[in-house]
Amino acid sequence: MDERPAVTPAGVLLKRVAFLFAVSMSLYHMYVAAFGPPEALIFRATHLLFTLTLVYLLFPIRSRAPGAWRLIDTLLLAGSWGLVLHLFINYEYMTNRIIYIDDLTPLDKFYAVLSIVIVLDATRRVIGWALPLTAISFLVYAAFFTQVAPQVLLEQIYLSTEGIFGSTLGVSASYVMLFVLFGAFMEKSGTGQLFMDFSLSLTGHSAGGPGKVAVISSSLFGTVSGSAVANVMVDGPITIPLMKRTGFGPPFAAAVESVASTGGQIMPPIMGAAAFVMAEFLAVSYLQVTVWAAIPALLYYVSVFFAVHFEAKRHGLAGVPKAELPRFVRVMAERGHLFAPILVILAGLLMGYSAPLCALVGTITCLPVALLRATTRAGIGWLSLVDALEEGARNTLAVAMACACAGIVIGCVSITGLGIVFTQFVIALSQDSLILALILTAMAGIVLGMGMPTTPAYIVMVALLVPALIKLGVVVPAAHMFAFYFAILSAITPPVALAVLAAAGLAKANIWDSGFAAMRVAAPAYIVPFMFVYEPALLMEGEWSVIVPSVGSAIVGVILLAGGFFGYLFGPARMWQRVLLVGAALMLIKPGAYTDLVGAGIFATVFAAQWLARRREAEAG
Repeated sequence: MDERPAVTPAGVLLKRVAFLFAVSMSLYHMYVAAFGPPEALIFRATHLLFTLTLVYLLFPIRSRAPGAWRLIDTLLLAGSWGLVLHLFINYEYMTNRIIYIDDLTPLDKFYAVLSIVIVLDATRRVIGWALPLTAISFLVYAAFFTQVAPQVLLEQIYLSTEGIFGSTLGVSASYVMLFVLFGAFMEKSGTGQLFMDFSLSLTGHSAGGPGKVAVISSSLFGTVSGSAVANVMVDGPITIPLMKRTGFGPPFAAAVESVASTGGQIMPPIMGAAAFVMAEFLAVSYLQVTVWAAIPALLYYVSVFFAVHFEAKRHGLAGVPKAELPRFVRVMAERGHLFAPILVILAGLLMGYSAPLCALVGTITCLPVALLRATTRAGIGWLSLVDALEEGARNTLAVAMACACAGIVIGCVSITGLGIVFTQFVIALSQDSLILALILTAMAGIVLGMGMPTTPAYIVMVALLVPALIKLGVVVPAAHMFAFYFAILSAITPPVALAVLAAAGLAKANIWDSGFAAMRVAAPAYIVPFMFVYEPALLMEGEWSVIVPSVGSAIVGVILLAGGFFGYLFGPARMWQRVLLVGAALMLIKPGAYTDLVGAGIFATVFAAQWLARRREAEAG
């Protein structure tokens, strides 16, 4: 018996209303990107109004809700409109009152409390309980364990731009919405197939080719999606079966796909949403953030690529026969023009245009570029345009609610001075030792990232832990990038490891085996952040005479680290050689002439041993 709920006229109407609001939300943000936003509070409140409306239309409190539950959804939706319209109607009063001095009206207090309840509830519906519970704990601390008056707390969270309507929600409205929309348009234009064919034509035939295809295609798609799990679900159904077919074990196949997909959030030119938040916090251009991320991202993907290569060579795994692969020249001739929107964004950023405007222009070019050739024109029409507008708005909901809820945390931290207290606590706990403070921060980033998306995890770390690192002497960009990286790495770190969970499901692999394999594949990613804290040259900070040798030695270092972990370099590596390779890698990754010399010496020892072994084998043969 089919137990699915019957489609009712009311349900059809709700879907149509949600569709119209989603399309309207995308069009509004495109208009703002083109002609400039209104005043900050108005713009952020409008963004939140669109988001809350879609959340309550698309995420009902119960899927088979009887009348009473539907009434609750309706009341919460009405409350969402009320709390935003209250700001709009009384905007002049809001801007002229003296903050923290003038008393709140009863209506102000009502809507302030209601805004907290609605934001917490809507966030729970979209991304689960972890972030709302975190925000509740900060609210409890501010309300009952500090001297902050309730009125001041409510004012901070609702009536200022330091709470719900703070800079984090502003980032979602200004940046994230446009880049998520760009990703939706790229998907509709068929760029995902281009990424896959491009990767297959380059590396599909080599040893472990399907694994290398996963690395390249996931890095390309990740720059567009900005979501590790979404990347896995798009690339994984193609790359994981290919990897298993050519001999990779299911856990390793899941590990490679999850690690490659996670790296998309740190891959310029288009990174995860937290990168835009970082640019806002540091008051720098988004292009500057991509410059800082470029070398660590390169090291990340070089290490993953060679991990796949060494694993394949150790087990004698071949690639896909060339006859079954697309040809590079043909791929570029038929679909290469679909790279144009990404190049448009990159060129705009380099020319100094704002990131939202670059994203808008890139978005507008996606479908016309696809229509240029008959090979990419099929299936693209007005419906594709409308579907992309709707999908872009839907895909923004999780980030927008996370940013609004994180605003509650930031508001509580700033009004109570908790950030200063926590900084002092971390410094005292680490006993003024930078390495201990870094380890504490790394552990906190992984734990926070297990229960919430990268963006709010990074925001909480900035509020509580990054100031301690800066006080201990870490340069500001390195402190923020350190927090950013470990918030991302939670996606591949057991026990939660959401990207691994998704990939293991596709590979039909054991979750724990896949998780530990992912940590082995991504080993350099856990080490590189410590290195750029001690030597900012890896963030391209400083003189080129320092940057170039530091980057060169770090690249060799991550390759040797992969060789040590996977037991292969120029040939199979014995255990003592693997230990020496890991030691040489750590010496080379750490910038500095002395450590580079030591690392080079250890590497030379292993190289000589493997060369002699291969020579003896050749003579015996």
